Amino acid sequence: MERGNIAVQDIDKHFQGFRKKLSKEMGYSSHTIRAYSNDLNSFSNFLSKYTNKEKPDFLLADKLAIRNYLIQLHKRKISTTTSNRHISSLRSFYKYLQKEGLIKSNPAEHIELPKKKKKLPSFLPVDDAVQLMDMADTTSEVGLRDSIILEILYGTGLRVSELTQLNSDDIDIESRMIHVKGKGKKERIVPITRRAKESIIKYLEHKNTAKHSASKSPLLLNNRGNRLSPASVRQILKKYRINGNFGYTFTPHSLRHSAATHLMENNTDLRAIQKLLGHSSLSTTQTYTQVNFQQLQKVYDRSHPRAKTRKNRNLSKGI
Repeated sequence: MERGNIAVQDIDKHFQGFRKKLSKEMGYSSHTIRAYSNDLNSFSNFLSKYTNKEKPDFLLADKLAIRNYLIQLHKRKISTTTSNRHISSLRSFYKYLQKEGLIKSNPAEHIELPKKKKKLPSFLPVDDAVQLMDMADTTSEVGLRDSIILEILYGTGLRVSELTQLNSDDIDIESRMIHVKGKGKKERIVPITRRAKESIIKYLEHKNTAKHSASKSPLLLNNRGNRLSPASVRQILKKYRINGNFGYTFTPHSLRHSAATHLMENNTDLRAIQKLLGHSSLSTTQTYTQVNFQQLQKVYDRSHPRAKTRKNRNLSKGI
């Protein structure tokens, strides 16, 4: 790969420029930007050993180096999804360097990624979802907050990062609508359940102190009065999962999958689900048609006379 006029020690400056671009121009969340930064640091550590240099030169890395990095990720038993994200991070960073005129070609551009097995999304049965929604104690401020979390995750299918980024002024109580800031600065308006509306009204009354009365204040707060983080939401959900004795693991994303799957089972238009979830491509939403088909197949196998196992299937032999 050709090298531009840049000192090796200046690469940190370009890391910062890249992160700024991801944040300001691409609208990526802080969580995504951290993942990109970690991926670049991981590759930097690999390059240091690969080139026997304490401060490796990113600009001299070629396709062979990146292929060897991919092999190393495989040896470390890094999942296909994570390995692909590492290469995607490198592609984006080298594309940035290319646009800055520091390199002429992107060494990661044509690296063939390992194919990942298509995994159907996991979801909760309807009865379990209903049980989960009823578990929060809405007589306390914390319980009201948790009720909002559960109702919005399941009722609207929001991503956990979208949920925690909600501010008080993103909620239109009267129309039961919320303004969601999605991936890549894409915004959408989605409805909320009546239960969510009731919990939000009561919760805002509880937290509407001088400290948090501003309309731009975070909707959901932790016990220190700061914006709730995605990690905290996962812990809250884990608490209810354990207390409810569900007997299986689920995450905030499982509630998103559950929302889509249950809407699909009730014959909701696919494009309406696409808009609700904020999918840029309909093909992403179509994953749930496969889930729905699996459910249909189970019902068919259980119910249709010709699909049932016949105990006396050999009865006619010899007649």
